[in-house]
Amino acid sequence: MENITKTAMVTIAGRPNVGKSTLVNALVGEKIAIVSSKPQTTRNRICGVVNQGDTQFIFLDTPGFHKARTRLGDYMVKVVKDSVADVEAVCLLVEPIANVGAPEQALIDRIREERLPAVLVINKIDTVEKAQLLEVMAAYSAAYDFDAIIPISAQEKDGLEELMTQLEKYAAPGPQLFPDGMTTDQPERQVAAEIVREKLLRNLDKEVPHGTAIEVTKFSERDSGIIDLDVTIYCEKASHKGIIIGKNGATLKKISSHAREDIERFMGAKVYMQTWVKVKENWRDNLNYIRSFGYDEQ
Repeated sequence: MENITKTAMVTIAGRPNVGKSTLVNALVGEKIAIVSSKPQTTRNRICGVVNQGDTQFIFLDTPGFHKARTRLGDYMVKVVKDSVADVEAVCLLVEPIANVGAPEQALIDRIREERLPAVLVINKIDTVEKAQLLEVMAAYSAAYDFDAIIPISAQEKDGLEELMTQLEKYAAPGPQLFPDGMTTDQPERQVAAEIVREKLLRNLDKEVPHGTAIEVTKFSERDSGIIDLDVTIYCEKASHKGIIIGKNGATLKKISSHAREDIERFMGAKVYMQTWVKVKENWRDNLNYIRSFGYDEQ
């Protein structure tokens, strides 16, 4: 048992595809949030837990702040807004572009409204020259008086120690909220579903993966330790179902195989997984479907 006497709850906020989930995974030291090159990969708020010294850090990985086009999008934007409140600090994660965009300005306004300590974290610094980085710092310094500006590369794990040192300043005396060894508040069933969704995002093009939802209908452990999973992938159109399955089932087989490997790594156990694909038309605009897939109002 570690001697935890302080906690720091920190929201990681930013526009879609800026690297929030990659950063949380890097800080936690294992994969708890799915990652893809497509925007709006994260739909729910996910907690990553890190114990360091006498402090327990709880990082809230949020959906990318964007202009909603569906009821699911409305839900995701609300998650972000609600996450920028009742925390010790906010990390505004941005790309190294010397311009404060509309999503960043909206988040800065929210931070100002809540009067929260904020750290500007400039990600992907391995992609730019130092002169360009200084321009980014100047642009954001003019927009808001951040406590600190810390350049990082979440992908290369560069600058993370400096970030943790800064965030430790916001820790407040309090009891340990999560037990030792726990790295996320997500149930294992939810982690499995999210890993399947990540593989859909990585293996399918355009709008098809964004219109999918995953339901784990069976999650059980045999006496031998093998985990049995039954997984249903829902999509919005019959034509999408054909794309997901692929010729002779090849695409679905590839998605399932990659997902199973990651799930086995996370669970530390052998996994036997069966996967089906079903159609639920326009589920992203149906509140009952949205709630049934776990995207509840918080």
